[in-house]
Amino acid sequence: MALVTFSNPDYKDKTVYAVAGSHTETLLKLAKENKVPVNFDCQDGECGHCLVRVTSVDSKGRMGYFLTDKEQNVLKELGKLTQEQIDQLHVDDMPSEYRLACQMIVRDEDILVEY
Repeated sequence: MALVTFSNPDYKDKTVYAVAGSHTETLLKLAKENKVPVNFDCQDGECGHCLVRVTSVDSKGRMGYFLTDKEQNVLKELGKLTQEQIDQLHVDDMPSEYRLACQMIVRDEDILVEY
């Protein structure tokens, strides 16, 4: 199980357990189930309202994550990633620190999610 800590300066940090590898447990779904007020709108990776910053707090380091095409486009539009950075993430098999909560699937890694 992964520990996911949601953090926002306007709210108390909240750490929850997440079932890793379910392939359906997005950060947004986890936040909603635990009444964490992460912003969202479309829930389909097109609007960018659920933008979060994700960092590992796990001793084993970050796990690679695949950015969906929608997510890549939105992150570029928001100025969080360039095409060169996206290309390098693929080469290095490293995750982006910025993600869309509706697109990121929770994996077996303890993370801090700033929203």
